[in-house]
Amino acid sequence: MRSLRGERLSSEYQKAVYEIISTTLKNRTDKIRGLVSVTGADVSPDLKNAKIYVSVLAGNKEEEQATFDELCAHAGFIRHELSQMMRSRTVPEIRFLRDGSMEYGEKIDRIIRKLEEEEAGGEDKS
Repeated sequence: MRSLRGERLSSEYQKAVYEIISTTLKNRTDKIRGLVSVTGADVSPDLKNAKIYVSVLAGNKEEEQATFDELCAHAGFIRHELSQMMRSRTVPEIRFLRDGSMEYGEKIDRIIRKLEEEEAGGEDKS
């Protein structure tokens, strides 16, 4: 069970990482394409590790993967920027994970639309 402090820190890290990615990192490299959303953060109780969940929406799968790879490559830079922003003794080691919930939701929406169209087509024949 996570403590209130852990949840609050996770939320703060999520906001700070998004701010760093959307401003400082985008200005530093041109390899970040599309829309990058920080969907969650999970900071360990000892504050040594943080899992940052990101969702990347780009023109195609190759651009999405290249953007995600660029985020992973700049994890040290983002950690350094976090140390400048946050007022804590330690800044956790950052590990980026892809959040597939948006893609999963889109897939479910497509399935539901297809079923509704099939059902509407079946009612017309009756």
